Amino acid sequence: MSRFSVVPSSYVYLRRGSAVLLQLRQNTGYMDGCWAAGAAGHVELGETAAAAAAREAREELGLTLDPAALSAIAVMQRTDGTDDPIEQRVDWFFACDAWDGNPRILEPRKCAELAWFDLDALPERMPEYERTALQALRAGGSATLLDVGF
Repeated sequence: MSRFSVVPSSYVYLRRGSAVLLQLRQNTGYMDGCWAAGAAGHVELGETAAAAAAREAREELGLTLDPAALSAIAVMQRTDGTDDPIEQRVDWFFACDAWDGNPRILEPRKCAELAWFDLDALPERMPEYERTALQALRAGGSATLLDVGF
């Protein structure tokens, strides 16, 4: 059995009615040209997934939000789908309905645009695992445990 690493990340979907804020990725080397969560990033050592989500919203969008105001959508464990992946990912997906400030691009090298999309009219170009998480948000209910690539 080979060893692998686990990479934890948090994603924040700001919600306005039935619409979510997405960013158009650029110059990152991963999913460039795709729409993705308004704010997302790796969970740092000693940080909870909710605290990471709040930090990413501050760093990427200039927003202040209370981690307690986050609603858990899903936790997803995923791999690249191969028989011997070198890493697994654990992703926490959150929705947020209340924040202070106006979303703006604070990392223009990585983000080309911000836009609101209705959950029933998501863009074609987006990571499929994020589409899966947004389907869980659209379905409502409590947080869902998801796995992708197994």
